[in-house]
Amino acid sequence: MRDLVNVLLLVFVCIVPAAVADTVRVTEWEVPYPNSRPRDPFVDSTGRVWFCGQAGAYIAYLDPRTGAFKQYGLADGAGPHNLIIDQRDNVWFAANTLPYIGRLDPKSNQLRIYEMPGERVRDPHTMVFDQAGNIWFTAQWSDHIGRLNVESGDIDLVALPGKGLRPYGIKIDPRGRPWAVLFGTNRLASIDPDSLRVWQVELPDRRSRPRRLEIDGSGNLWYADYSRGMLGRYDTNNGELDEWPLPGGEDSLPYGMAMDGQGNIWLAEGRSPNRLVAFDPRREAFIHVVTVPNARGSIRHMHFDARGNSIWFGTDSNYIGRLQL
Repeated sequence: MRDLVNVLLLVFVCIVPAAVADTVRVTEWEVPYPNSRPRDPFVDSTGRVWFCGQAGAYIAYLDPRTGAFKQYGLADGAGPHNLIIDQRDNVWFAANTLPYIGRLDPKSNQLRIYEMPGERVRDPHTMVFDQAGNIWFTAQWSDHIGRLNVESGDIDLVALPGKGLRPYGIKIDPRGRPWAVLFGTNRLASIDPDSLRVWQVELPDRRSRPRRLEIDGSGNLWYADYSRGMLGRYDTNNGELDEWPLPGGEDSLPYGMAMDGQGNIWLAEGRSPNRLVAFDPRREAFIHVVTVPNARGSIRHMHFDARGNSIWFGTDSNYIGRLQL
């Protein structure tokens, strides 16, 4: 009898993901600015979805209720790479190739520029707000992590120990510490926000190349290993490490990541067409595999909108997409 019960439980666990996956819907909007690599969407308080035109030198938004787009042009060569939105709906973006961090006030159309101090940092890359509302950012090819005080405009630059480390994705843990993945190595890095001291964590496989990350409320750091097709979990409290192979295998090229309101970890697999896969940390199992019909190339960054219970993403094939949970 016990064997029969175990078999029935196994069958039940196997069929649950398929049933749940039917409730997940993908909607895509083609961006009317050709070949501009729309990326890194973020939802403001009105429901507008802002994004960067990395190859088109613009910031824009989509109103998903009407399908309308509006564009804000930037100087040629700005290379906007990432944007985030504060509580006043100011749009902050990283001008990756000029370089500076910009703040756009959509109400007044005023643009303020925060230039990088000196010549050490030439490529602000990915940004995140800390608990005080200041912005931490990576500079991939400059091997630096920076902090912008949004009130004073002062920028602190922290040099990482080494060359070719390529700091990439960045998040803030529950203790207020920024963590970044070092895409040029098999390492993670964190900074003490008071002393600006850097420490690094080496992943056990030298082939690992972590690219994006998420941090949950318990202090677990989740990273996408781009070179090995793995999802990793590093506990920032005790140093424990676990990994799980992605559904797409070693060549799945995981890139964009987001954590939804249930604590599930979503990753974008890079094979064309791209797929979004979800991992449930409670079951330690992948529970969704969703194909994005028009997504080719890469989904580079993803954003979870709690109010809409949805994940937003941009694609190299010139679409903005929404995964409705």
